[in-house]
Amino acid sequence: MKHDRGAENRGDGKLVAAVGVNALLTAMQVIGGVISGSLSLISDALHNLSDAASLAIAFFARKIGRKPADKHKTFGYKRAEVIAALINLTTLVIIGLYLIYEALWRFAEPKEIEGWTMVIVAGFALVVDIITAMLTYAMSKNSINIKAAFLHNVSDALASIGVIIAGTLILLYGWYWVDTLLTLIIAGYVLGQGFTMLPKIINLLMESAPEHLSIEEVIIAIEKTEGVKNVHHVHIWQLDEHQNALEAHVIPSGDDPAKNEQVKTALKTMLFEQFDVGHSTLELEHAIHANCKEL
Repeated sequence: MKHDRGAENRGDGKLVAAVGVNALLTAMQVIGGVISGSLSLISDALHNLSDAASLAIAFFARKIGRKPADKHKTFGYKRAEVIAALINLTTLVIIGLYLIYEALWRFAEPKEIEGWTMVIVAGFALVVDIITAMLTYAMSKNSINIKAAFLHNVSDALASIGVIIAGTLILLYGWYWVDTLLTLIIAGYVLGQGFTMLPKIINLLMESAPEHLSIEEVIIAIEKTEGVKNVHHVHIWQLDEHQNALEAHVIPSGDDPAKNEQVKTALKTMLFEQFDVGHSTLELEHAIHANCKEL
């Protein structure tokens, strides 16, 4: 337990450090974008600001998510991280739409851009993005919040590379339109990330069945278990991104209470081992009183 608490504290420290460097980078990119006149640099700064905000929200959500279950939140507070992810992704989509709006205006009203400032600031941004990605990589494997933040940092690194290329083309050939085009590409990538991850978050909050589970396969597996005559009123959902839950009404084939309890235990073991359902509620019914219509 002591080891786990230490790992959690180190993870929190990495998040705080990541928020700090991203906030500093955002300020530098905005200043550099204003001085150089580069819209793509400012757009990358806005994207980076969303990363800093998402990391900050994820930090507080992790804190809340560790709270134990109580009489009001009987399943605990783990969904705080899911809510945080929804906030982060929604903000990301709004930023992406705003970048497209600004880029289209820039097409209508072109502006001269200072290429050297673009290249220098974007080069510094690339270093910071790589550092942030390294800070969050390990935690991203087990948290949808941190995974979203990690992917954002990877996309930021790619965007910084793009800004460096755009600045170089402006310096060499005076292709100012490349800056606006790059802004549209960054916006498209941001929107793509948002719309890709939003359905998973919404499914969690809507208590949908896990994507990798088939309710028909679960029903078949239950009814194949020795001692089970029928199962109905089966509901499967996710408590959070790591915990699956199930409730069902089961009609045992026999009337011996002791054997039926053994059947229930066997079902719970099977559900955990085959379908990773860690929280299952099984109501045993007598066939005479059961309504066998499946929901």
